[in-house]
Amino acid sequence: PSVLDSFALLSGQLNTLNKVLKHEKTPLLRNQVIIPLVLSPDRDEEIMRQTEGRVPVFSHEVVPDHLRTKPDPEVEEQEKQLITDAARISPDVAQKQIQSLNKMCSNLLEKISKEERESESGGLRQNKQTFNPADTNALVAAVAFGKGLSNRRPAGSGGSVQSGQPGAGAIIAGASGMQQVPMSGAPAQQQPMLAGVQMAQAGQPGK
Repeated sequence: PSVLDSFALLSGQLNTLNKVLKHEKTPLLRNQVIIPLVLSPDRDEEIMRQTEGRVPVFSHEVVPDHLRTKPDPEVEEQEKQLITDAARISPDVAQKQIQSLNKMCSNLLEKISKEERESESGGLRQNKQTFNPADTNALVAAVAFGKGLSNRRPAGSGGSVQSGQPGAGAIIAGASGMQQVPMSGAPAQQQPMLAGVQMAQAGQPGK
């Protein structure tokens, strides 16, 4: 209720102020001139608070800048020169210059967008995954723990190895040379086997 009361009070005051400003006897504010009454080189905390710290002092150095309603004389001269030069150009020449500028801007925008697309595509190519994590995990599990390996041995290679035991059929320490083991699914071909690990799983030839 207190906020609504304050809002109603402010709304009423603003309406009254608008009525006063819109009255025909009220002079136009644009015709009024602001004259500084007090200039001081000392720091003014009230001005600091009102300007949010932008103007620490209200001295003769800052007053012309903050109360100026016209640009600097140099800027005014440059504007007049530009207006004069623009008035000398015929409409046809001006239209040709506008078309030329628009064409240059369009070409520049196309080049920028092309560079952005190429950089994005290059980043996607660099971030693209080049391996299958499932196959990598299966291979690591087979090599480290013998998971999924067959316990069959060729004739004369010794006793059978229990599958499912970590390290039982995975890595045989001290094994020298390469052992020939038939790969399931390969017709009468001998595949090399390093350190006694059979690299083919039953029903999955070639992996």
